[in-house]
Amino acid sequence: MNLFNKIIYVFLSFLFFISCNEKSGEKKNKKDDILSGEITVLVDETLMPIVEEQKEVFESSYYNAKINLVAKPEIQSINELIKGEAAMIILSRELNEEEKKSFEQRSIKPRIYQFAYDAVALVANVNRDSTIKTETILDLMRGKSVDGTKLIIDNPNSSLVRYFREVGKIDKIANNFIEVKGEANSILNEVADGSSNIGLISYNQYLSLERHFTKKDKIRILSVLNDTLQSPTYVKPTQASLSTGEYPLRREVKVLNYQPNLGLGMGFSAFLTGDRGQRIVLKSGLLPAKMPGREIIIRDNIN
Repeated sequence: MNLFNKIIYVFLSFLFFISCNEKSGEKKNKKDDILSGEITVLVDETLMPIVEEQKEVFESSYYNAKINLVAKPEIQSINELIKGEAAMIILSRELNEEEKKSFEQRSIKPRIYQFAYDAVALVANVNRDSTIKTETILDLMRGKSVDGTKLIIDNPNSSLVRYFREVGKIDKIANNFIEVKGEANSILNEVADGSSNIGLISYNQYLSLERHFTKKDKIRILSVLNDTLQSPTYVKPTQASLSTGEYPLRREVKVLNYQPNLGLGMGFSAFLTGDRGQRIVLKSGLLPAKMPGREIIIRDNIN
C-alpha cells in the first residue's frame, strides 16, 4: 500500500469513527421521557375508536412522541401485558387477583386512571321491539331459546361478553344461540339486513361507526330495562343517562400504566385524563371521567 492510499484509508476510518459516535449520541438524545419517545399500548378492541382519537391529537401536539396502538380482545390483551409485550393497557376494568400476581412478584405497581365512561350497547333492526331486558341476553348466553333470536357478538373473549357473564354468573356461554361476526361493522350489517337478531357492541364502537354507516336508518340502539330505579324504566345509552347512572350497562374506561419509570406512558396518561383528553371524550359522545371546565369571558362594557 503506497503512502497516498494509506492517507486515504486513515482519513476514511476517521470519518467512520466520527459518524458512529454521532449516531450513538443521537440515540442517547432520543431517550424516552414523558413527552417523547415511543411506547406500545394494548387496547381492548371495543375501546379502540376513542383511544385512536386521543392518539392522533397527542401525536400532533408532541411531534417526538410515537404511540403504537395494538387492538385485541380483552383477554388476549391482558395475556400480552403479562408476557411483557407492552407496559400499558386500556381496558374497561382493572386486572383481577390472578392477573396481578406476575407484577406483584416483580414489585411493579401500576398507575391506574379512569378517563371515560362507555356502555355496552344492544343493537337491532328498526322493525324489532325497541326495548329489551338484560335477562334476555343472559338467557341466550345460557343456551335458552328466545323467540328464535340469536345474539351476534364480535368475539367470545371480548369484554362485552365478559360483562354479561359476570352479571349472570355464567362460567361458560352456550353456543346454541350465539353467532360470532368478528367485527362491529359486520354486526351492524347483520341486524340492518332484516334479521331479528340482536347485536352486541360497545357504545363507543356504535358512535364511531354510525357516522358513516350507510344503513343507519335500518338499525337502532335498544332501550334496556333498569329495574333498580324507583320506577323501573327502559333507558338508552346517552351522555345524560351515563352521567346519572340510569343506563344499567355503563362501564368505566381505564388506563393501566405498568411502566416502571416516568416515561411516555405517564405523559399519555396525563393527556387522557387532562382537560384536552376529556374534551375529546366529551366530543365523541362518551362521558368524560371529569367534566372539562368552561371559560366564561366577562366584559365590563357592552358596545
